[in-house]
Amino acid sequence: MKLTIALDREVDGRWIANIPELNIILYGNSRQDAIQNAQAAALEIVQDRIAHSELPPHSVNATFDIAA
Repeated sequence: MKLTIALDREVDGRWIANIPELNIILYGNSRQDAIQNAQAAALEIVQDRIAHSELPPHSVNATFDIAA
């Protein structure tokens, strides 16, 4: 499973990380912080969906494509 992390920056300086495949948006104080928050949340969501048989077990090996 390949997930895309799209990044943007708010006028207040916070970074936004959007993962459209999972329909989630997370914030971070830095670009790297936003990426890490997004990756951690995505893996939790994928594991939950696997546990509920919404995704196949191999989805836990998700990879991330960072799109700026």
